[in-house]
Amino acid sequence: MAEYYLISQLPSLDGLAENALLPVTQARFDELCGQLLNKKALAELAKITLNPPRDAEKTASAVVSQWLENERMLRLALAKLRADKMGKHFDCELQSFPANISQAARAAIEIENPMDAEKFLNRFRVELLDNLRPSDAFSLESVFWYSLKLKLLDRVRQFDTESGQAAYKNIYQSILNGENPEVVQ
Repeated sequence: MAEYYLISQLPSLDGLAENALLPVTQARFDELCGQLLNKKALAELAKITLNPPRDAEKTASAVVSQWLENERMLRLALAKLRADKMGKHFDCELQSFPANISQAARAAIEIENPMDAEKFLNRFRVELLDNLRPSDAFSLESVFWYSLKLKLLDRVRQFDTESGQAAYKNIYQSILNGENPEVVQ
């Protein structure tokens, strides 16, 4: 029942333009969750991340587990294609990826401008996540889905062309110099 009260208070995240302000902040979402969800649900919510581990892991949520698996496969596909493009070897336990992920990774690799490629990938990620939306809009899975979507949309809005270009040049120069590239945020 708590999920119903929580979800009914949250604004829709559908149809937002890339540069539009989010209708709810992560802090406000966390505050509402803290007021309405039990400790077990809050513990699971606190573990939600957009960054999957390299090795597949299951979570207590089917939506979160599937998100992490999709994102993991997308990142591996991108890494493999980038390595192939540079004539380097990339050790990947997966030899093939789902068609939609392979197609998106190939399309992103072909985009010359890194920012445009990242925008393309973010639109693809939003689409993947929207396809995971639970049919029961007032379930705990829907709360987890909302958390993922809010995190993803918030991440998209934090992109800055100047700092992105600086980080890209830093990484590229590090690779050329044979150093271990690090991204400074």
